[in-house]
Amino acid sequence: MRSAITRHMKRILATFSIAALSITFGSCSAQKEAVAPGPLTPLTGPAAPVKTTRNTAYVTPPVQGPVQRNPDINLPSNFSKGGNISFSRVPSAGQYVAITFDDGPHSQNTPRLLDMLRARNIKASFFVVGRNVDLYPGIARQIVAEGHEIASHSYTHRLLTKMSDDQVRQEFDKTRDAIVKATGVQPRVMRPPYGALLQRQREWVHAQYGYPTILWSVDPNDWQRPGSAAICSRILTQTSSGAIILAHDIHVGTVDAMPATLDGLLKKGYKFVTVSQLLAMQSSGAAAP
Repeated sequence: MRSAITRHMKRILATFSIAALSITFGSCSAQKEAVAPGPLTPLTGPAAPVKTTRNTAYVTPPVQGPVQRNPDINLPSNFSKGGNISFSRVPSAGQYVAITFDDGPHSQNTPRLLDMLRARNIKASFFVVGRNVDLYPGIARQIVAEGHEIASHSYTHRLLTKMSDDQVRQEFDKTRDAIVKATGVQPRVMRPPYGALLQRQREWVHAQYGYPTILWSVDPNDWQRPGSAAICSRILTQTSSGAIILAHDIHVGTVDAMPATLDGLLKKGYKFVTVSQLLAMQSSGAAAP
């Protein structure tokens, strides 16, 4: 009797076990069907970054649509050798300004800048370093061929106040020779590196070469590389009639700032001339309308 009961209980337990297993297997299947299969995960790690070479042929895309243009200006550039020998600005009867670029020519920045100036019919004054003219004579020729003024900024960009008269003379002689060799044009004005030149030096340089010392009235401190927006804002804020604007075409940020800067000045009614033309206005005592 006891054995019969035992066998009966085993059959009941077996039935419940089979039912439980069926429920468990059914739930796993349903759960698997409810979850959509995801993408396969690659067994390898992330792909290595692709290395690319710099595109040295890149140029700034042209501005879409019309740009502001400087009026055609036919003013003399023969200024008087007498009177002042140093200038940071020139009183002007009209809204004339001169924009100047130091330390070039630069192999990439200067050609980009020339494109921007040409598009706006603006003539600038380039105070070039003689050794850079020797490195890039073709760019120096392009500066002159497009009607800009080319001027001396020494040969090595050293501090002239710490040099002997003979050393200073070599700086200006070598720069003049480099400019003449590259362009066939004699420089007529000069700017000392850092704007530093003793009064005694200014006097004998003017007496020997006829170069007035050209400084500036607008300085955006672009050599500190504050960014294109800051350079543009500083120039637009500081400029007034007769201003001589300082900038450096060796810095990419300065050149990047030029379209907005030049257009902003043109919208304000300013007209661009070279430094020599600005000096000639003072010599004649009047400016063209």
